[in-house]
Amino acid sequence: MRVVEGGRAEGRFVVQRLGRALGWVRARSVPMVHVAVAITFLVGTLIGALMLRTQMVSNAFEMSAIESNIGRLTQDVQEEQARLDKLQASLPQKATDLGMVPQSTSVTIDLNGYQPPKADGAK
Repeated sequence: MRVVEGGRAEGRFVVQRLGRALGWVRARSVPMVHVAVAITFLVGTLIGALMLRTQMVSNAFEMSAIESNIGRLTQDVQEEQARLDKLQASLPQKATDLGMVPQSTSVTIDLNGYQPPKADGAK
């Protein structure tokens, strides 16, 4: 077991590990271009995943705000509908107060035999 104290020893240890990793890569038959492409792909994938997650969180906040707004508007519509129902219920009493009387019979208009007037110049 090795106890390392101080930043220098830790720094040397990291550099030694990195040197061994680079030596291993050089000893392999895989060209450095392939390794660079793989690392670039991994970094690009990580950045893409972070951007996607950020967009999803943003959309979630926007959806929450929209749902809140819809709830508030639904409540407003229900309040206005209750007010309209109350006004419609009081309409007969207001008409009576103004001296109006309900109609006792129904009125119908017979349009059988009706002919519209002819336009000017038409025969």
